[in-house]
Amino acid sequence: MALRVSIIGASGYGGGELVRLLWGHPHVQLVHLTAESRAAEVYGEVFPNLRDVVTHTTEEADLARIAADSDVVFFALPNGLPMQMAPHLGHRVKIVDLGADFRFRDPATYQQWYKAPHACPALLADAVYGQPELHRERLRTARVVGNPGCYPTAALLAMAPFLRAGVVEPEGIVVDAKSGVSGAGRSPSLGVHFSEVNENVKPYNVAAHRHQPEIAQEIALLTGRRATVTFVPHLIPMTRGILATVYLRLRQRLTTPEAEGLLREAYAREPFVRVLTGALPQTKATYGSNYCDVAVRIDPEGGWLIAMAAIDNLVKGAAGQAVQNMNIMCGLPEDAGLRVLPLYP
Repeated sequence: MALRVSIIGASGYGGGELVRLLWGHPHVQLVHLTAESRAAEVYGEVFPNLRDVVTHTTEEADLARIAADSDVVFFALPNGLPMQMAPHLGHRVKIVDLGADFRFRDPATYQQWYKAPHACPALLADAVYGQPELHRERLRTARVVGNPGCYPTAALLAMAPFLRAGVVEPEGIVVDAKSGVSGAGRSPSLGVHFSEVNENVKPYNVAAHRHQPEIAQEIALLTGRRATVTFVPHLIPMTRGILATVYLRLRQRLTTPEAEGLLREAYAREPFVRVLTGALPQTKATYGSNYCDVAVRIDPEGGWLIAMAAIDNLVKGAAGQAVQNMNIMCGLPEDAGLRVLPLYP
């Protein structure tokens, strides 16, 4: 029997990618697609790439009806809304939130960075941070999953094997990352206006980005020690993609081939992490797919390990990883609906 799946917030880029991926999922039936600002529209009018394919009509969110009709609900809403709505879905429905409401173990961290108390800390306590490469076993029994942010997804996949192996320091980590404009969402704003972004590269939210505490939380869980991370995101004039470059201080002598061996060992059985040994990651090679390409180089003179990762911010950084989490939660093949090849060029 197919899983009955609903998406609350289907008119944004994350919601649109969920629909695109789930439409081709062999074990899923899409039920409700909600879009408060675009309600009562044929879905192909909301996303023209799905015209005459996805024929659902969007609707306002009736939580009681969605809870009765759905096995899994995805939230693709602004932060703060899912934590208010999730308790109304009852105890049977599995939830995957693409926002930040269920990413943090400590509600005080959420309040510090998102400037609001958490609305359902009891549900937060049971939620699992949805990075399969780090928390697969906990995801198998999870009912609520906080899908990771796009930047933490790339940064953590780049550095996690080296932190686990203990060959780098968990303090003084520098994450330099670049993202395409779609990461800012679909609502128009001056900062992502074409003439502001085109032929322009700029940092933003330096040392103040909300993804920094996510990265620090997961590093601390990997190492058992408090982590210090400097995170500098940049906006790049492209639509999709994230390239993260992570600088970690070496604890011991290590060569590039030895570091590559740690990557290969860590990700040998991962369906969506590709370890590069000759080439370096590039966003175009993961475009439209759930793949993450990782690589590493050693700077022996400076004493740095430099780990790199490229993802599509809307797929592995959002909707694709969310579907991967659903598959694990529901006992389905992990790659179901996700064997989509990257577009190139």
